[in-house]
Amino acid sequence: MKPDLHTHSYYSDGQHSPQELIERAVANGVTHLAITDHDCLTQPGNDLVVPDSLSLIPGVEISSLWSNMEVHIVGLFIDQTNAELGALVHEQQRIRKQRAEAMDEKLCKLGTTGLLQYLEALPSVAWTRTHVADFLIREALCATRKKAFKEFLGKQGKLRTRTEWASLERAVGAINKAGGIAVLAHPSRYRLNRKKLIKLLAEFKTAGGAALEVSYPNLDINRAQQLQDLAAGQQLYLSCGSDFHDAAATWTEVGKYRRLPHEWEAMAIWQHPSWGSVKSET
Repeated sequence: MKPDLHTHSYYSDGQHSPQELIERAVANGVTHLAITDHDCLTQPGNDLVVPDSLSLIPGVEISSLWSNMEVHIVGLFIDQTNAELGALVHEQQRIRKQRAEAMDEKLCKLGTTGLLQYLEALPSVAWTRTHVADFLIREALCATRKKAFKEFLGKQGKLRTRTEWASLERAVGAINKAGGIAVLAHPSRYRLNRKKLIKLLAEFKTAGGAALEVSYPNLDINRAQQLQDLAAGQQLYLSCGSDFHDAAATWTEVGKYRRLPHEWEAMAIWQHPSWGSVKSET
């Protein structure tokens, strides 16, 4: 088994279609692929061609608030027709649009127009700060995404807008009610010390969370081992994925991440009782 349980298409802030992700997954020997777009259920349909070698897992990545901090919850094996999850995603997309409108207003005051028109022309249904960064680069206001986030989109940025995401409990609850498995995504990126990370994991578990991502790009083996130990302490399953967005980013690729060590297999997410094989119609 070679799963990739965290990827993004152009329906959120990825650069490629779901079909392109499928083709890259097959080329790289991936056996199970989850397309987990940000706050978005507009994904794989009957028009996709999925070979027998690949199981396609319906997924989502929900932005949520915990202790006044944004954390991301991946949902796997979700029922994309579930009303409660659909209502949550719709609300999150509305929040994203309102944030973009607020940023556009601030940009106009700085002398740059056209952000909303740029966003509306994208295939994305969930506008992200990465999209805004790309617009800033196009307008020659910044040279790179890193500089765009530092100068415009970070905590002290010129376009900084507070966003009231769904609570952690609501995000996890909606995934569970849609029959999914809730996974806390890329925990090392939240800048939490060990004590606070343990608190996050405990509250995630209490809310109904099931798994922790312990293998993804740019995560060294020592940190991965620490995360595995923390997951074991909370009796969480172990998940993994490339967090793939763009083939032009050489540090990432569909299926590219450190494989879970054999001794971790007993805690792997595919041991979860709800794990199943989901194929899209072709």
